[in-house]
Amino acid sequence: MKTNLSELICTRFNHDIIGNVGAVANAVELLEEGDMDFLDDIKSILKTSSTILSARLKFFRLAFGLQNPALDDVEQVRNISQAYLSTVGGKNPPQLDFDSINPRHHRGTMLAIMTLADLLVRGGHIKVCSQNNKTIISVENDVAVSAEKSKQVCNVFQNTVENITAQDAPLLSLLELCRKSSIIIKYSTDPSFHIVLE
Repeated sequence: MKTNLSELICTRFNHDIIGNVGAVANAVELLEEGDMDFLDDIKSILKTSSTILSARLKFFRLAFGLQNPALDDVEQVRNISQAYLSTVGGKNPPQLDFDSINPRHHRGTMLAIMTLADLLVRGGHIKVCSQNNKTIISVENDVAVSAEKSKQVCNVFQNTVENITAQDAPLLSLLELCRKSSIIIKYSTDPSFHIVLE
């Protein structure tokens, strides 16, 4: 199936930030009306929404943007990835266990983290580790994942998907990155869903 990856990425970005952008706009509108009875609520909305927007945009910049010096720093990649995960899953966001890995895999790992985070039903734990110069990004064995979304990811990997959506943008970007960078990518659902870069 022919896809326009840039369109899918833009649609995914808009989907992931539009709610919080709208919340900020509403809070500013309340401020302009000058009703101080809602001041504490306005402050809370602005703080929460700006934190989410900042975390997501920093993550998107590294994962999808041009080469950035921060991509060479495992601490920055780890912290930005954890901050991104804290914005998904509502009150029960996924946790991240991120060991030092091959810097060549940093961008791909971020895209894999985003892909796996989309599969999680609630909470959960994503682990990133290195084995024999391979980078393994996985969800814990006992973490519930969406069967429908897992099937879609498998179909994208196998190039058998019937309907590509903006939700697939991270994985499609990862596959394109691996193709251009000569990185070998594999996946498995046994014993848990995981992606391997080498």
